[in-house]
Amino acid sequence: MPLRTNSLASSWRASFAAFGGILYGYDTGIISGVQAMEDWLRTFGVPVAVSTTNPTGYMISTGQKSLVVSILSAGTFTGALIGAPVADICGRKWGTILATLVFSVGVAMQVAATAWPLFIVGRVIAGLGVGLVSVLIPMYQSECAPKWIRGAVVSGYQWAIAIDRDADAAAALARLTGTSPDDLSVREDLDDIRANLEEERRLSSSSYLDCFRVGEPNKICFRMVTGMALQGWQQLTGINFIFYYGTTFFQNSGVGNAFLVSVATNVVNVFMTIPGIWGVERFGRRRLLLVGAIGMCVCEFIVAIAGVTLPKTNLAGQKVLVAFVCIYIAFFASTWGPIAWVVVGEIYPLNVRAKGMSFAAASNWLWNFGIGYATPYLVDAGPGNANLQEKVFFIWGTTCFCCIVFTYFCIPETKGLSLEQIDILYTHSTPRTSGKLRARLLAEDVHAADHRAFEKEVGEEIRDDNNSGNEKV
Repeated sequence: MPLRTNSLASSWRASFAAFGGILYGYDTGIISGVQAMEDWLRTFGVPVAVSTTNPTGYMISTGQKSLVVSILSAGTFTGALIGAPVADICGRKWGTILATLVFSVGVAMQVAATAWPLFIVGRVIAGLGVGLVSVLIPMYQSECAPKWIRGAVVSGYQWAIAIDRDADAAAALARLTGTSPDDLSVREDLDDIRANLEEERRLSSSSYLDCFRVGEPNKICFRMVTGMALQGWQQLTGINFIFYYGTTFFQNSGVGNAFLVSVATNVVNVFMTIPGIWGVERFGRRRLLLVGAIGMCVCEFIVAIAGVTLPKTNLAGQKVLVAFVCIYIAFFASTWGPIAWVVVGEIYPLNVRAKGMSFAAASNWLWNFGIGYATPYLVDAGPGNANLQEKVFFIWGTTCFCCIVFTYFCIPETKGLSLEQIDILYTHSTPRTSGKLRARLLAEDVHAADHRAFEKEVGEEIRDDNNSGNEKV
């Protein structure tokens, strides 16, 4: 049976696991609208005169707005940090079940709340569940999905820890991929797992300190920092400014029916993720990240310029602002939204994968907290606030330009490579020069079982090239 047919079962499992992202999307999708709901504002806010910026007659302070949005990230940061031990102790499956139960408890507390303390605690607990999911789901997907759809062959971390049990490992892997334990693809995957495990044992890297050890041949420190920085830059694109504060931002910008516009931006975000899912294996990670960063950068500056040059009473100006915000979201949803998680699920070696993804997810939530907390003070009017309004998009446009530079120098193309081949790629190339080696890895179909011989050959070629260059000099 062809490999793609055999691996449909694992594809469906990995795809179904993606529904864990609903926990994150649930909150980011509704919190902007919740803050503008009359019933919620009546419960937690104070009465004020009805105006364009306060159409419900109630409001919460800038500090309360900052707290209600950002406090979730305090929980998610903690959840992401403990994601690694939870993954190793409970496993991916039961860890995810635990995370969803924790999230459900947090949501129940928020729904039942009639005062700030219970609502805030509920958001922290819900955040804890979301943080756990943000580590466990990408980890599960990268380990279970076949490389023709995810760019990574089954690495089988949970099977590797029981590799003295070859028969059980083969049976588990066959069940996951919908094949026979004697299938050639299963044997090749097990050989990859076994060889990679032996190599990682040889390197003896397993502690948190080893995650940042400089000078390792597989550039483990660079990979750790890259994953953490990638998640930080994803947040610094400014996307959650729209999802957390979009409704109030559009109201203050003079956009009519700001709530419906906010709903529209969420619809764009959902449906434009589909092209990203399709394009990640067709066009690659690096290329789409570059295209997405360029597109967002252009849109952000157009929104900023339109916001400061056109009056709020200009209907055409409102439409331009909304249109380019939607285009900006479309670029994010089809590139940086999903692909940042794809990359961090691929770039870490086996022995530190759980810890690496935990650090990367924690970085995401730490920046999420900082941006969520600071944004109301940057945007709102009032004593002590910056009152930037639409000018805040100049900041997001600048950070998106930084995303372009970061991607060009730090993100290699990993499309089509197994997790073990990615190790080879990092060891013998840089992100800017990785294309040639990647093409060779794919052409020669190098497996972990024979990667040492391949690396020796590549190393000799590199030395020959250097010697040749010295002779020419």
